[in-house]
Amino acid sequence: MLRWKHRERGYVLLRLSALDAPLDPKFYLKRGNKYREENAIPPPENTHFIFIIDRSKREHRGDLRFDPCSFVTSFELAAEEFNTRHELESAVGRFLNENAETHVQEVSWEAESMISRWIRRFRKTYVKQSVKSHARALYRQAGIELADVVAIDETAIWLSIVTPVYNTPPRYLDDLLASYLQQGITGTELILSDDASTSPATIAWLGNCIKAAYPNVRVVRSLSNGGISKATNLGISQAKGAWIGFLDHDDLIAPSALKSIYKGLSDNPDAKFLYTDTLLVEHNLTPRRYILKPAFDPIMLTGMNYINHFSIFRSDRIARTGLLRSDLDGSQDYDFLLRYLEDLDDSEVLHMPYPAYWWRRHKKSFSQQHMQVATANARKALVDHFSRLGQSVVVGPADTDTFHKVNFAPGANTSLKVSIIIPNRNSYELISSLLEDLYKNTKYSNFEVIIVDNGSTDERVLETYKSYIREHGNFFYDITEEAFNFARSINKGIAKASGELLLLLNNDVEVIDPNWLIEMVSCFEYENVGIVGAKLLYPDDTLQHAGVIVGFGGLAGHWYHRKPKDFGGHTNRLHVRNAMTCVTAAVMMVSRNCAEVVGAWDEENFAVAYNDVDYCIRAHNQGFRIIWTPFSCLYHHESVSRGSDRSPANRARFEREKANLKRLHGTGAYADPASNPFFSVNSSEPQLRLCEPLPKTRRWFR
Repeated sequence: MLRWKHRERGYVLLRLSALDAPLDPKFYLKRGNKYREENAIPPPENTHFIFIIDRSKREHRGDLRFDPCSFVTSFELAAEEFNTRHELESAVGRFLNENAETHVQEVSWEAESMISRWIRRFRKTYVKQSVKSHARALYRQAGIELADVVAIDETAIWLSIVTPVYNTPPRYLDDLLASYLQQGITGTELILSDDASTSPATIAWLGNCIKAAYPNVRVVRSLSNGGISKATNLGISQAKGAWIGFLDHDDLIAPSALKSIYKGLSDNPDAKFLYTDTLLVEHNLTPRRYILKPAFDPIMLTGMNYINHFSIFRSDRIARTGLLRSDLDGSQDYDFLLRYLEDLDDSEVLHMPYPAYWWRRHKKSFSQQHMQVATANARKALVDHFSRLGQSVVVGPADTDTFHKVNFAPGANTSLKVSIIIPNRNSYELISSLLEDLYKNTKYSNFEVIIVDNGSTDERVLETYKSYIREHGNFFYDITEEAFNFARSINKGIAKASGELLLLLNNDVEVIDPNWLIEMVSCFEYENVGIVGAKLLYPDDTLQHAGVIVGFGGLAGHWYHRKPKDFGGHTNRLHVRNAMTCVTAAVMMVSRNCAEVVGAWDEENFAVAYNDVDYCIRAHNQGFRIIWTPFSCLYHHESVSRGSDRSPANRARFEREKANLKRLHGTGAYADPASNPFFSVNSSEPQLRLCEPLPKTRRWFR
């Protein structure tokens, strides 16, 4: 309990640190004589917290209750007082320097306060500083680790870098050229393809570049201005390298980038494509933020061009794929990428987790000036892509307007029978509400409902079952008095199911959008999909499930937990469909083929917790794609009917299942391909970390 005098001023800073599992603290403001859940502030689950309390606020003139966690565990809690905000800022900065993953939050029931605005600005400034320091340390580390990397054949050109140039400011070209000349590896060439520039400064710079006769730097010129695609195609036609990469005329090659790429390609001679991470920089090259990418995700690629820069293509394959299309300028690289990757096996696509490309962001870039045209052309490229695959689609906006949602035309796969399997026991309010949502508030009609009940005694529940049996020919239930075992319930339901798709559904979910089931079924139009998961919200409209990261906390956990419902995450990837290694079984659709290949749910090792993680990892290991979609969104009243795993009664069983997950799947050192090696794994909102040694190239499926 926290108390202070009514007229007391200044700030209280609470520091909370987990010594075992991530914590789920809550603050309660006393209203009347009671502390109620509706007056609670639940921060997102994390391991380190800073809470700031402004004692001068009227809302803090009563008792304030603080629950560090809801379960038995170990933690450290410290409190400090500060008279001025300057003292407070200094302390917060000091603590963040010790642990950048600390969650900082004001304890306030106000929608927006001065302190909360300050925290947001402080965090934004701190993130910029941390990116700068992280980049400096990372490139220093790369310079040491890659110092001995040399091209085996110093005379052969292994990489051609093509840069289309048009009226580029000389200072940008100076930066670009310097970044190339400082790479320190032989066997590369830089081709500057001028698209008939009219700027005297650009023309003079190119002339001086020719006179300087830099080793393996060539200038080729078009007789007339034809646009970025034609200029790039001219550069490709002059390339001598076995591999070709594209570099925009206002961007740069990061330190040690070409050495890292050479090593990645040399270590993987069967690769056909490689892409890297990106560092966004200001016009003056100050680091702004990273674009840290997952391993190859063809699902996300249909929602946005997350690959973009640096992309390295095989020259011989470009000759078969065809060149860039001028009619799609603005998204010509997206179209080219989709065509190039279409018939490649996942094993032939490499992700190099290294920010090898510096993307200078300014208002004069093509995409900034012509965003509407670029977006329209990107959607044309997607329609053409699916047409070549024999699928008819309409492409519209995703949850970010410039991203994309692929809408598949009705067909055989969009009307498959869905068997909805619901474990239940009593919980009348929950199960009656859910059944009403399924039969009255869900548009998809080709489904059956199978209730697997482990011993309901509530007459209202039993009568509800009987009434649905009388009214609906697609409703079934089975009651067996036994201890709750989620995995066993699912296995029973699958044995009774007749559908081509199996939907595992908790009894504590609530339908928001009647099209939710249509969306989940449509995701199976993508190739080799075995499992689809939905976006789930808490009743207060914060994120409960946006995908599960294996390895989080040494086990597995939901990322971006408790963020606002429209939160986009890194690069706004939560606004499009993503491939994941794992999704929650609260709302999980499984194909019949996947169920047969993967086998039964593990009733012995994962009776209640982590059975979905175990199942998804097994499906992933069998080569099935797992999709999380934001376009199927439901409320989830998590664990309302069965209780929390962290309650004393369930704690021992929960600890056994945690140990089983680590033992069977090595989650303590699991590198989830949906995340990035430079993201931390002990916070639901990933923070930057360094990796020693540098991460190796990776594929989605190991």
